Amino acid sequence: MSVRKGVAWVSGGSRGLGLEIVRTLLGDGYTVATFSRRTSPEILDLIAGHPGAARFVAADLADPASLSAFAHAVADLGAPSILVNNAGVALEGFLGRQTEEEIARTVSVNLTGTILLTRLAARSMMVQGFGRIISISSIVGLEGFKGVAAYSAAKAGIDGMTRSLARELGGRGILVNAIAPGFLETEMVADLDERERRRIARRTPLERLGRVEDVTGVVRFLVSDAAGFVTGQTIVVDGGLTS
Repeated sequence: MSVRKGVAWVSGGSRGLGLEIVRTLLGDGYTVATFSRRTSPEILDLIAGHPGAARFVAADLADPASLSAFAHAVADLGAPSILVNNAGVALEGFLGRQTEEEIARTVSVNLTGTILLTRLAARSMMVQGFGRIISISSIVGLEGFKGVAAYSAAKAGIDGMTRSLARELGGRGILVNAIAPGFLETEMVADLDERERRRIARRTPLERLGRVEDVTGVVRFLVSDAAGFVTGQTIVVDGGLTS
């Protein structure tokens, strides 16, 4: 059996983009620990195909105790050298009509939970003197869209965390970056009809929606030695939509 490169944590890895990030890192030789609130047949099949190199734990990003339990459950795999903050929730609706519970859930998952998970991973990375932290942000945190004010605020917070942490951790050999995707062909557009999809594609200079491999390719770059002088950046992957 070949030697694995290191341990990566991926939040929200049971489906969609997170699942493909897990698949990409496993294929590149990393040991991967991932979690979501609920499992899926796809992640269980993927883990079964990589015995000893992958693990799934049911955990809730909005629950600090659940995050600590995840870290404890995968501690035997080794300390993480890579963290991909992928998990998130988008509860759409005009702010004036959203409940306090919806706003709190949006912020606790997308921002607070991400910060707490990053703190857990960063502590281990500081001991190692090496690490790569990548957070999946969004173009709505940079540009703003109607109906996602709380979500936009949380994602903008992720970009701010990225810039500040890059300054805090750079001297410890830890690179911190974010990726801001546009509209991807995942669950995020599942509720859009074909006319709306075509409208978004027409507004995009590359005249299509994004694919998960457009984002996983950037993840592969950011964890590689080729990105050794890249930190504190939010890399936009939107086909030119916000250019």
